[in-house]
Amino acid sequence: GYETSAERWSPVQSIEKILLSVVSLLAEPNEASPANVDAAKMFRENREKFDETAKRSVRKTLGL
Repeated sequence: GYETSAERWSPVQSIEKILLSVVSLLAEPNEASPANVDAAKMFRENREKFDETAKRSVRKTLGL
């Protein structure tokens, strides 16, 4: 599904609310509305592979 109007960006959102939302999404990703469908599938079906793939991606992004 798509996000509801209440979930969409609004210029009246405070920085605190935005940061809390980011922390919440990182702690509990919304599997029902993924930005990356393949990653969401891997997250559900093979968490160990997902975690390793994510770590590799972060290392590559940081140039490590």
